[in-house]
Amino acid sequence: MKLIIATIKPFKLEEVRTALTDIGVKGMMVTEIKGYGVQSGHTEIYRGAEYAINYVPKMKLEIVVTADMAEQAVSAIEESAKTGKIGDGKIFVLDVEQAVRVRTGEIGDDAI
Repeated sequence: MKLIIATIKPFKLEEVRTALTDIGVKGMMVTEIKGYGVQSGHTEIYRGAEYAINYVPKMKLEIVVTADMAEQAVSAIEESAKTGKIGDGKIFVLDVEQAVRVRTGEIGDDAI
């Protein structure tokens, strides 16, 4: 099993969800986050005062899939989240040692 952690632009969430659902991903966890990378934030003017926005709003997706489905899920995220502009996000893939479905006690691939 693989854990895919992806950060994407907030307005791309629904498009990414649709792409993942279309390839058979059954669920994901979504968290609103703030962060910075190459983008390093930006400045805005509010009521005549300029101030720096050091942390940019993003969405963090956490998806657990079978090992054979990981590459397909990464490609679906990459293609659907891409705008071609700075700040499109990152995707990380990690190994998952064990998964347990709390309700039924199923383990491993059956739990996801």
